[in-house]
Amino acid sequence: MTPKQEERIKIKIKRIKAELAADKKRLGGYYDDSSGLRYLPPSLYIQLADFSGGLRYANWFHKNFPDDSGFPDFLFEWTIILFKTNKFKDAEKKAFETFCSNTYLFDKFFGRPIVTIDKYEYSNNDIPSYCDYITYSSEQADLTDFSDWLTKYLATEKFITLSSKFININKRLKTENDSETRGYLLRQARQLKDEA
Repeated sequence: MTPKQEERIKIKIKRIKAELAADKKRLGGYYDDSSGLRYLPPSLYIQLADFSGGLRYANWFHKNFPDDSGFPDFLFEWTIILFKTNKFKDAEKKAFETFCSNTYLFDKFFGRPIVTIDKYEYSNNDIPSYCDYITYSSEQADLTDFSDWLTKYLATEKFITLSSKFININKRLKTENDSETRGYLLRQARQLKDEA
């Protein structure tokens, strides 16, 4: 990347932050951000390899949007940033959260065939075709260390157990019509994220 390209990305980050700050000021301490600007900076920080800046942004995001679950690609970028800043336990937790957000994303990242699972999908963000938006690949030279780490994490007993439980819960959710049972299953799925 040329210095000019780097400067353009830095300017874009500043503009996004300024627009978000103006949004908060205009709304008296709240954010509207219906355009989703808040999801853009992690990819820009990754392009710059400014992972400490990305971590500061992730912390700011968590503080200001605590109930925002984010999109799968956003969560994946957050995982990369946590890994690159040596926050390995947090990266594991965020990787599982990414998996729960889209069970097909890691297959796309590693270039594996995506096999559709017959399960309940929470939104269009969960489906295999959403992965077409993912631009990261395990083949990228700047992500080799992350790819190695993610491969090892996905092979851990903890991840295998939690991911199997998550998929089984969502297979049951696809056919379960009883609202009380559905509520129980959804609570179980949320609890798995806390166990990660």
